[in-house]
Amino acid sequence: MTLAAKAPAACLIGWPAAHSRSPLIHHHWLHELGIAGGYTIEAVPPEELADFVTRLDRRGFIGANVTIPHKERVLELAEPDARARAVGAANTLWYERGSLRATNTDVEGFIDNLDAAAPGWDRTDEALVLGSGGSARAVVFGLLERGVDRVRVINRTAARAQALADQFGSRVVAEGWDRVPALLPQAGLFVNTTSLGMHGQPPLVLDIELLPHWAVVADIVYVPLETQLLGAARARGLRTADGLGMLLHQAVRGFELWFGRRPQVTPELRALVEADLTKA
Repeated sequence: MTLAAKAPAACLIGWPAAHSRSPLIHHHWLHELGIAGGYTIEAVPPEELADFVTRLDRRGFIGANVTIPHKERVLELAEPDARARAVGAANTLWYERGSLRATNTDVEGFIDNLDAAAPGWDRTDEALVLGSGGSARAVVFGLLERGVDRVRVINRTAARAQALADQFGSRVVAEGWDRVPALLPQAGLFVNTTSLGMHGQPPLVLDIELLPHWAVVADIVYVPLETQLLGAARARGLRTADGLGMLLHQAVRGFELWFGRRPQVTPELRALVEADLTKA
């Protein structure tokens, strides 16, 4: 079979090529929508990244997801959109009019998951974001784009929080870790973008009772499926958005860019990925 006759395929580029749920998600959608296509994991070491990405189409791929440690480097190898530039990282590549483009779908993954899990969350005037890495930048970009008036960013390293605030302007304010108890009562949305609470990491110690009764709590961690933070928030009756929802929603746009159909995040898909996550 010639290259041109092969079904369109996308891939995940990473190093090392650790187990990812992306193939499970995209193969589910391909089957559900009746599309002849494929999705593979490609282990690409840093020294081979430029050659792999610039020859992506010649390798038979119509696009790609990008994961650690390549998400920043690919900005130099493609044409990034405003989201990828603002976040400083790209996780999705696709071809548009012959050019290789790059975007960061973590932005809409986070926002679309919030919309699905907690409709009306954006009526809040103030959000509190824990962390200042790439995920935090994606979250902050999405919140500002959605119209949240004030986003307060907290990191144990104050300089990193300040650098993020400086990047996004006056609506983003860097705060010290010791300010968390004072800031929680006015936060309509609290977001954990750190690894605290993830399996194998220290817990996130937080007094959830300090949040207002109408607050929404989001956690980008999805292993475990319910973090201690989300469990405490749900026990108090607060609405929550979990990391698995963000993982599923961030995959939607890439699939649409590659295969021309917009898939849906359904309970069936979530159950499929949950089952994979909980395997012994």
